[in-house]
Amino acid sequence: MLKKYARKKCIHVMLAYTGGCNGCDIDAVNCFLSPFYDAEQYNVFLTWNPREADILLVSGCVTKVMAEPLRKIYENIPEPKAVVSMGCCALKGGVYGNIGGDLGTSDFIDGPVDNILPVDVKVPGCPPRPEDIIDGIIKALPKVIEGD
Repeated sequence: MLKKYARKKCIHVMLAYTGGCNGCDIDAVNCFLSPFYDAEQYNVFLTWNPREADILLVSGCVTKVMAEPLRKIYENIPEPKAVVSMGCCALKGGVYGNIGGDLGTSDFIDGPVDNILPVDVKVPGCPPRPEDIIDGIIKALPKVIEGD
C-alpha cells in the first residue's frame, strides 16, 4: 500500500546507455535537468540506482558486452517495472545493426532492446525529441502505478 502511494507521488527513471552515439542520452538528460523541460518539477526523477528505479529508459544499440549487465539492471528493479526503449539504435540497431552483412546482424551488436528485455514503450527517433521521451515515460506510468 505504501509503495503504491509513493509511486503515485514520485517516479524514478533509470537511464541505461548500451552503446551508440550518445545523442539519445543527451536529450534524455535534457528532459530532467534542463530548465525548459524540467520533468523533476512533476516529481519524475533521474536515478542511477536500479533498486530505486520504477522505469528503465534504455538508449543505444545493445552491444554484446552490455547485454548481460542490462539484464542484471532489469532484474534489480523492483516490481512493477516498465521498460522504455528510445532511439533508432535501441529499436532496430540503428546504423550499427547491419555492419555484419545481413540487416540486423553484427559481430558486436546483440540486437535491439526487445531481443534482450520485454519493452513496454518504444520511442522512435534519431535522437528522439525530449517531448517524445517524456511522452514515452507517461505511457509507461500506468504499468508502474497500477502494477499491470
